[in-house]
This record gives sequence, C-alpha cells and structure tokens, in this order.
Amino acid sequence: MPAEGHATLPASSALMWLNCSQSIRMGESYKDQPSEYAAEGTEAHALGEYKVLKALKRKATNPTKKLKYFCEEMENCTDGYRDLVMELVRMAKEKCDDPLILVEQRVDLSYWIPEGFGTADALIVADGVLTICDYKHGKGIAVDATDNPQLKCYALGALAMFDSIYDIDNVHLVIYQPRRENISEFDISKNDLYKWAEEELRPRAELAYKGEGEFSCGEWCRFCKAKHECRARAEANLLLAKYDFQLPPTLSDSEIAVILDKADGLVSWANDIKAYALQMAIAGKEWQGWKLVEGRSNRKISNEEAVIEAVTAMGKDPFEKKLLSVTALEKLLGKSKFNEIIGQYVVKPAGKPTLVPESDKRQAINSDFKEAK
Repeated sequence: MPAEGHATLPASSALMWLNCSQSIRMGESYKDQPSEYAAEGTEAHALGEYKVLKALKRKATNPTKKLKYFCEEMENCTDGYRDLVMELVRMAKEKCDDPLILVEQRVDLSYWIPEGFGTADALIVADGVLTICDYKHGKGIAVDATDNPQLKCYALGALAMFDSIYDIDNVHLVIYQPRRENISEFDISKNDLYKWAEEELRPRAELAYKGEGEFSCGEWCRFCKAKHECRARAEANLLLAKYDFQLPPTLSDSEIAVILDKADGLVSWANDIKAYALQMAIAGKEWQGWKLVEGRSNRKISNEEAVIEAVTAMGKDPFEKKLLSVTALEKLLGKSKFNEIIGQYVVKPAGKPTLVPESDKRQAINSDFKEAK
C-alpha cells in the first residue's frame, strides 16, 4: 500500500487517468507543485469537517485559529456545506431509522483500482440509498456530479464496506461548490455502478497503473503534471494551425464549430506553456529570444498606522465608507431578518451572455432576450 494520503491512482484524478491512461506514469517524474488554491481548499475542508462533526454532536477541535486563509467567505461556504449535509441526513432519517454518517472517511478501492483508496468528505449510509457528498471550494470550474468518476469511486468504496449491512439499491451523488453557487446531484443504481466498475473502471485502472494504452487529450489535461511538456497535447492543439488564423467571416460554420470546441483547450495549453517557461526562467534557464524582467507593480502603503495618524492630524478622514456586501448583510442580520427587512431590495440581474457547449446544464437564452440585448 502506498504511503498514507497518496495513492498511485487517486480517485480525485480519476477523470484524468480514466481518459488518458498514460498520464499518471508520465507525471511521476514531475514534482508536486503546491499552490495557494490547494492549501486554501484543504483548510476549507478542515473547517467544514469540524462544523459537520459539531452539528452531529461529535467531538471535534475548532481549527479556525490555525487557518491561514480563513475569511468571511470561507466561514459562509462551510456553513452552507454543514447545512447541506445535515439536510441530507434529515432526508435519510425519513427512510431509515439508523443511517450511518461518516465524515472524511477513507475507503478502500483496491478491488477495482490497484492499490486504490480515497477519502470521501461525507457518507450517509441508509437502507435504500447511499449518499456521497463532496465539498469543492474552488471557483474556477463548475464541477458536475453527473457520472462523476471521483464520486462513483467513493461510492464503490462505501458499498464494499456497507452493502452487506444495509439494503442499498441506489446511490445519490452530491457536489457542493458554494463559490460557484453550484449544487449538483446525480442518481445511479447500485447495479449500474457495479457494471461501470467492471466494464470501465477496472480495465482502465489496470492500463493506467502499468502506464499502458494511448494518450488522450481533453479537459482533464489541466490536472496532469506533464501538461506543459506533453507532445500529444501539443500536437492536438496545433491542429488548429491548419486554419492559418483566418478571420471568422472566411471560415465555414462547421469550421467555427470545430474551433469553438477546441479553443478553450488551446488557450489553456498556451497558458500552461507560458507558466512553465516563466517558472524555469526564474530557476535560471535561458530561453532563446526571451529575457526575464521585473513586471509592473502598484504603489502601496508601507505603514498604515503612520499614514492614518498623519492624515488625521491634518483634519482629514483617511477612510472610505461603503455598504456591506449582500452576504455580509445577511450574516449581520440573520437570514430571517435579512429576508424580512431588506430582502425586497435584493435583486439578481441577468448574467452576461456566454457561449457554452450543449452539454452545459444552463438553459439556453430565448430569442426575446437576444433581441433585447
């Protein structure tokens, strides 16, 4: 078994290695690059775990004082996660007298994935339905629960532990992503989940573990450690060069559709190349035709207390006052008072039109809206 906390084929990366079986072994020669986003997400999970355990009246230590990235937003996000988990628990209790609730539960996946294991944020095991709830603190990309391989892996691990104890027929997958205002849910029967595990998960996992199979490029490339140097990815993106950067009016509808389908991946690949080149340049590497320079910066106050004292002494007010945000006002007043007193003044304007693939769950804008715009 690999070291605690690290699996060769992590469930969290299942989307990547299920689609590109070469990605895991290819990425082994690259060091993990810690990021503030990952550290912030880890802290949010720790706070969310504490709040759920407290709501369940279990012993837990408040980690807030040790959190580097703690802020009002994290407080609100984890409050929402706790509330959602407790609502799922309430629903489970309506159908089962003694549901089992597990938080940050490690599950064994080795029956389907070589040396595989993972940690599920929240498991609710009850007669009839097994519920998996996963907290996503990131706000970059909305994560969909529909056929989500990470959550399906967690569900398999939970079934391996409890299928013989509880009479489970279906699995309910839930993703809570508050910073994207995203709650995504998906249901799959236990039999269909087992079928997927045997027909897709196990054979693909065996290929990935051995580093065999073919390279495959797609949205999952963003998770790959070798993404900036992968030649298969470069070749796939450079296929767009055949259009020779023609202006849109000179392209056919079908050509534009093809470019739209690949444009985000091309931009992501180009940005990964730039980020990698910068990182290597800072480390001392010289790129022919390029040089490392100091970027632009903005002025900042070096001593706030001294500035406040000096400006105040002149009889001036160095502070600006503005209305609290909607979220801050809701927390200040409480949800019920917020809705009662100022709820009528809160509106949510229509978002700016954006072009997305048909697979996107948002409803298409109607023709009247288009004409108004």
